[in-house]
Amino acid sequence: GWTHEADMLFDARTDLATLATLIEDHSRILVALDGDTILGCVNIADRGAGLAYLGLLCVDPQLQARGIGKQLIAAAEATARDSFNANRIEMTVIDRRIELIAWYERHGYSRSGETRPFPVPVDPPLTMLVLVKAIG
Repeated sequence: GWTHEADMLFDARTDLATLATLIEDHSRILVALDGDTILGCVNIADRGAGLAYLGLLCVDPQLQARGIGKQLIAAAEATARDSFNANRIEMTVIDRRIELIAWYERHGYSRSGETRPFPVPVDPPLTMLVLVKAIG
């Protein structure tokens, strides 16, 4: 489906050590809850000079298409503005994720024209598109 990368990636995308580093490194992990049940999460990081980075957006697959992702993005953007004094936000998305890129574009993100290599080597190699949005 368009909401996951199981057809491209087979390993875990993150681990507890990486999450701990994100929290310690000018970053926030926002969690959507229903009581004690985790519905989804997103990471927002301060990159300085008015720039924030949005990553690790995920929603429980059983709960997708209910607006939780949209709410997490809105919360991340508000956190970037209020906590980091950011006026723009960027994210990276695997370039083959056409439907996901379109979803982000519907939520105000634009292709910057910049690409970056996927952070870990995979075969075949993957490329990340950089998407940006003004939030100030």
